[in-house]
Amino acid sequence: MARVTLPDGSVREYDGPVTALQVAESIGARLAKAAVGAKIDGELSDIGTLIERDCELALVTEKTRDGEPDADALRLVRHSAAHVMAEAIQRVIPGAQLVYGPPLESGFYYDIAFPYDQPLREGDFEAIEAQMASIVKEDRPFTRYELGTTEGMLKLRDEVSKYKVDNAERAIEAMTRDGVAEDDQALSWYATGTPGEHWEDLCRGPHVPSTGRIGGFKVMSLASSYWHGDENSDRLTRVYGTAFFSKKDLAAHLERLDEAKKRDHRVIGKRQRLFHIDDSVGQGLVLWTPAGGAIRKELMGFISEELRKQGYHEVFTPHIGKLDLYRTSGHFPYYAESQFPPIVDREHMGMLADEGCSCAELSNRIAAGDIEGSMLKPMNCPHHIKIFDSRRYSYRDLPVRLAEFGTVYRWEQSGELSGLTRVRGFTQDDAHLFCTPEQVAGEVRGCLDLVSTVLETLGMADYRVRVGLRDPDSSKYTGDPSNWDEAERACRDAALTLGKPFTEEPGEAAFYGPKIDFVVKDVIGREWQLGTVQVDYNLPERFDLSYVGPDNKPHRPVMIHRAPFGSFERFTGVLIEHFGGAFPLWLSPEQVRVLPISDKTSAYARSLMARLVDAGLRATIDESGERVQAKIKHAADERVPYLAVVGPRDEDSGVVSVRARGIQKDLGTIDLERFVELAATEYRTRGTERIVDAFGQG
Repeated sequence: MARVTLPDGSVREYDGPVTALQVAESIGARLAKAAVGAKIDGELSDIGTLIERDCELALVTEKTRDGEPDADALRLVRHSAAHVMAEAIQRVIPGAQLVYGPPLESGFYYDIAFPYDQPLREGDFEAIEAQMASIVKEDRPFTRYELGTTEGMLKLRDEVSKYKVDNAERAIEAMTRDGVAEDDQALSWYATGTPGEHWEDLCRGPHVPSTGRIGGFKVMSLASSYWHGDENSDRLTRVYGTAFFSKKDLAAHLERLDEAKKRDHRVIGKRQRLFHIDDSVGQGLVLWTPAGGAIRKELMGFISEELRKQGYHEVFTPHIGKLDLYRTSGHFPYYAESQFPPIVDREHMGMLADEGCSCAELSNRIAAGDIEGSMLKPMNCPHHIKIFDSRRYSYRDLPVRLAEFGTVYRWEQSGELSGLTRVRGFTQDDAHLFCTPEQVAGEVRGCLDLVSTVLETLGMADYRVRVGLRDPDSSKYTGDPSNWDEAERACRDAALTLGKPFTEEPGEAAFYGPKIDFVVKDVIGREWQLGTVQVDYNLPERFDLSYVGPDNKPHRPVMIHRAPFGSFERFTGVLIEHFGGAFPLWLSPEQVRVLPISDKTSAYARSLMARLVDAGLRATIDESGERVQAKIKHAADERVPYLAVVGPRDEDSGVVSVRARGIQKDLGTIDLERFVELAATEYRTRGTERIVDAFGQG
């Protein structure tokens, strides 16, 4: 007998083995038709998987209950589309040898070795998609079959595919490592149809029931890759594609991609001169231009105001620290690969050179702690810990909230660098709170309120909350389990106060404590992980921190890490793409541009600009000899929020003609001083009171 527990807690009992599809059929015909897969005890599986034991079962359909695309269903359809694309490619280029083809968050890829005389080109995409359409139209079932490892390896060797032989050997090694008995080990294949009659590939699965479930697909691009990622090994071609259950969803996805290209922060950043990255300075090291600096300064001023309201103290720490500091924190040498190399002092380096010390020996001695040195700061927390530890605190002094716009450095691979969103040097709006265990819940709530304020002020209120918890079966977490229980409870309770949906994700906690992440959806539906709050019982232990409790004895504080922006670089990159370069007035590098119609009103235009500047606004004047319509077009291209057009009649009446970005006609005329007042108010209130509202337009 098999007992199957469904997500609602109900239990269904069956006299013998039963497939997930049969369970769906016993619930209802509509569900059985909609189901494309199943999760059996949390593992994503084919809908035809046989259930022979008691288990928990969740059926996977194209959409969730709230009508959103189901992530597991998309994974299934994309994995299946990868197989269909591979079959189509081998029809177009018969000599192509398949390596592997996994699904991705937004699509899939297949690494393939092509004959030297017949490489795949983008011009082949149309032919490949035509073959894919034919396979999908046939609506062939994805059929799984297994062979014992001995028989399976013979089959692969007969096919003379060194890549598939290697994949199989690795799969067998993994099964052995996981404790699967040799007699139980098997290799699995999936055929798009009947095994032996239709195309098939070595694959662990799972897949959708049939090729006909792939509603929309597209071959997207090509890239180079290497076998096992080793540049000294075989060079492969990585073919990217994407797939959805409907052509409508595919079209919407492609439209979002097109919009994303238009909003690419690297393109807009260059066009609007917001930042510059120069190879002579270094890859991944950002030079903030005056325009980008204005945005960054506004963000810093905004968060500083909020910090003062919440009782934070701003601190400043150096960009470098001794290796022993990071040995104590655990950042070195355990995360050495993501950090810049240590710096050994000049005299010591000279002595080592005289001794004939090799680079390998030097590295080993640094890692072992035999040689002292320094390192570019990878994290601000050890420095803040030392500030806290520099004086004696009573429980009455807590919480202590230390904040810093601290620049840190991480070694990212050159191929992973990307504009502002992936860099090697970045500044965090970092803070660390030291509090008593009883204060944790309240302090976490305060941190979450701060992140919420930041996102909602920036018009990014469409976000979800992710609570990262420890995996009870993992050994990577440190600290007392009872402390973990308390910290996780505080995170859950704090997340509930936000009034936003949140998910709990076991295994996503930091090694030192649970965390709360804010995942923000931008205007074109992309998600970005931005603000984060983390509860830490570990570092206070490592640094032996204490405060004097009511019993006059030392007690261990709890540490909370929080960064609403994360880093100014990445956050600004996200903002550029979210707004498409059309920033709200308070963030715009240039807020008002004054446009005199002719030289006759230049003096009046300059006086208006002076009044705007005196009111604290970033205003400029365009006194070029171009016609006013050309000036308006230039300002629109540069995303200036407001244009103040002045001509002789405006000067005679003491008014200005106002144009707003995105509105095709003039708002109208307004008294000069009133315009300055309205602009200053919109700036000061960060857009809650707007100039356009005064004209009755939004």
